[in-house]
Amino acid sequence: MADLCDRLAPAVAQTLWRGDQLGRAAGLSVRASGFAALDAELPGGGWPCQGVTELLCAQAGTLEWRLLAPLWRRLSVDGLPVVLVAPPHRPHAPGLRALGLDERQWVWIDAEASAQRLWALEQLLRSRACGAVLAWLPQVRAAQVRRLQVLAAGARGPVFLCRPARAAQESSAAPLRLALQPGAGWTLQVDLIKRTGPPLARALVLEAVPGGLDGVLPARLRSPAETPAAPVPRTLPVPEWPHVVVRPVARDLRPLPH
Repeated sequence: MADLCDRLAPAVAQTLWRGDQLGRAAGLSVRASGFAALDAELPGGGWPCQGVTELLCAQAGTLEWRLLAPLWRRLSVDGLPVVLVAPPHRPHAPGLRALGLDERQWVWIDAEASAQRLWALEQLLRSRACGAVLAWLPQVRAAQVRRLQVLAAGARGPVFLCRPARAAQESSAAPLRLALQPGAGWTLQVDLIKRTGPPLARALVLEAVPGGLDGVLPARLRSPAETPAAPVPRTLPVPEWPHVVVRPVARDLRPLPH
């Protein structure tokens, strides 16, 4: 098989993928995750821009922000809009600034019903106007994820679906699925439960200091071995989120009609 591949034209050989190799996402664009260890294990070396990525968390609203914060900052520098579909907490402008983000580039779609969330997400994918999309879908069927994956093939940037951790036991058309858990200290434990390539037997441990602490946390407290063994606070990305609500006016999308 190897000899046959060596005799193929480079343009043809580049489109082939062997199951024991990490996918190269030929012809597809990716966005760096901001974590070198994670990029080394992602097909193409980053978040795919023409496909759905599932983030599976036991509790929505914290870990996904810490994982995606470096990507958000890069998109903010590039001036690309980010759309949130049905976040579990209302976006908080000071919290976004603590992550180094410009809240004027963010759009929040407030949709309660599952059908509303899916409809809004489909329209966003068809518009191809977003730098990235993050949607929280606690209840979604396999056929609906398959439809979103087809639409995401024409997306401009990464498309993330945040789903409950129990969804790991369900089949999904998403080519990339990650399970997130809090690790020791300020780390994230990331399990790649599905990717284009061989399975990853070990979990990745990423240092992901929450926004607002990155610039003030002493180096001695960044090490898991020296960090007090206390539970990770559940409001790390935006500490003031439950108390102050700032909803952009110019870029805001009103809730969909019932």
